[in-house]
Amino acid sequence: MADILKTPIPKDAHWWQHVLPGDFTDGYAVRSPLSPQEAAAIAFSMPGWAAGLLRLRNLLMKPFGLKTESSDSGKNAIFPQTYSDKDELILGTDDRHLNFRICLRRQDGRIHMGTWVHRNNLMGHIYLAAVMPFHVLIVRDAMRRIARAAA
Repeated sequence: MADILKTPIPKDAHWWQHVLPGDFTDGYAVRSPLSPQEAAAIAFSMPGWAAGLLRLRNLLMKPFGLKTESSDSGKNAIFPQTYSDKDELILGTDDRHLNFRICLRRQDGRIHMGTWVHRNNLMGHIYLAAVMPFHVLIVRDAMRRIARAAA
């Protein structure tokens, strides 16, 4: 079993420029020699149960006018790339209810994955509270798969 550490993204990460007081952030890390891009490919090739939850989310959110595209790239991607260098990859988007970014950062023999969410309104607060239990399961599963791929 991979040791998954609950720890913030390193403070020198580009990702932190998004974070404002009151925003939600979380972070996890596992030992891994992978690049952020390799780790992202593993993390976002979700198992069936997680992909099913994302499809359900998209179905439920479409009537509210929230982004539901699931293409891999471009402005319609649900996780478009917003920043990349050799040690950091940031994916995410801004929507009516919230803005979010997912960061994969390589540092000191570890891959860190962090999530930042800025809630824009009451719907953003409700949405984040509703998805939080699933978010934790999905991220921890992704981190396990990243650690296994490096073993």
